[in-house]
Amino acid sequence: MQSNDARILLSAAVPTAAVGVVAIGISVAVAGSKGAIGAAFGLVLVLAFFSAGLVALQRSARSLPHLFQAMGMLVYTTQLLLLAIVLALVKDTEAFNPKAFAFTLIGCTVAWVAAQARGHMKAKILYVDPASGADGPAKLTEPRT
Repeated sequence: MQSNDARILLSAAVPTAAVGVVAIGISVAVAGSKGAIGAAFGLVLVLAFFSAGLVALQRSARSLPHLFQAMGMLVYTTQLLLLAIVLALVKDTEAFNPKAFAFTLIGCTVAWVAAQARGHMKAKILYVDPASGADGPAKLTEPRT
């Protein structure tokens, strides 16, 4: 994983974890220990799904750059399918509070997407690979801010 990819992953995971910790605290206050378990499960699910999706997308972009958009749609579709399977498996569980789980899942998802979008906007990623200039020195251009 390149350093800018790791930076974007970290800039999305940390705020999401913070939102999840707050959600766990609220769930403990509202629904007790079952609420805390549900909120923690929602947080872990969001962090696992989105981190794995971002890593898979970055690896596929490095090896197959011409399929980047298609891979993005495939990763997104796979995440939704796996989430639907997990939700179907835990829909009748008594192990945790489903409302705490659902609200934490939604809140952490929104936090991840917002933080990842902010991370991409703030990243200084070069448009041109400096090592690719066979005809001479490559011109480096940074994104406009």
